[in-house]
Amino acid sequence: RTNLGNVVLMLKSLGINDLMNFDFMDPPPAETLLRALEQLYALGALNDRGELTKLGRRMAEFPMDPMLSKAVVASEKYKVVDEMLTICAMLGIGNAVYYRPKDKAVHADNAKKTFHLGAVGDHIGLMNVYNTWRDTNFSTQWCYENFVQVRSMKRARDIREQLEGLCDRVEIEQSSDPNNVDAIRKALTAGFFYHTAKLQKQGHYRTVKNPQTVHIHPSSSLSQSLPRWVVYFELVYTSKEYMRQISEIKPEWLVEIAPHYYKMKDIEDGSSKKMPKGKGRSAIDADEQFTRQLFPHDAAQKAT
Repeated sequence: RTNLGNVVLMLKSLGINDLMNFDFMDPPPAETLLRALEQLYALGALNDRGELTKLGRRMAEFPMDPMLSKAVVASEKYKVVDEMLTICAMLGIGNAVYYRPKDKAVHADNAKKTFHLGAVGDHIGLMNVYNTWRDTNFSTQWCYENFVQVRSMKRARDIREQLEGLCDRVEIEQSSDPNNVDAIRKALTAGFFYHTAKLQKQGHYRTVKNPQTVHIHPSSSLSQSLPRWVVYFELVYTSKEYMRQISEIKPEWLVEIAPHYYKMKDIEDGSSKKMPKGKGRSAIDADEQFTRQLFPHDAAQKAT
């Protein structure tokens, strides 16, 4: 299950091309190695002879999952480099962004909802957390008030600064457009088209390539709305196989961004088929209205 993408990319950048016969101290299974090579080829980091491409050389400068480094490089085209660096830094701190004390669970949940207004998805929600924190001049007090873990945020800031330095090194020009949600999602899709899932009429999701049944993690801001197509950051297995950190995408983006990997037949879905009802946008908007009122007790009573 380990992703060797970054290791393979690093070895390739050091000029080691024959990985199958490389003298590893503890050799990984051949299948895992092949999967990593296949993924790097799909991302455009390797050519058909298994050699590093110009794009792959830029990606190899970033010490993170190749899908994240591809999203950073792609964000230059969509003019959202700043936003993608923030998202990568926030994904880099793992699942340690929010905390939820038992005695203040409702307050914590409502604070979290404010970052995800408009069903923007988990990635942009994480970006909103960081940007709001930055606008308060990195206030510790703000973190306490919003049930955000201050140590994790400081680590995200450090990661982000390092990524900024690496962007200069590979000559990625800084650009920013925080309100262009589609451009941010497209840059994400450019890195994570490998991790795409589609809603089935039974209410669960199926990954598009190498099909397997997956579910939206309960902590996701989209777990109630059930979007039809999503990209996800990682799969975690507890009682079920869950997708963690997801964003809604349009299926046609897959053909536009990765035509070598997706064909129209992969994304044609029976739009006429009845899909399971998520909570519905109007219900979610009502929830958000309630959250915005943050929340005098009477208003809360009316909303319920």
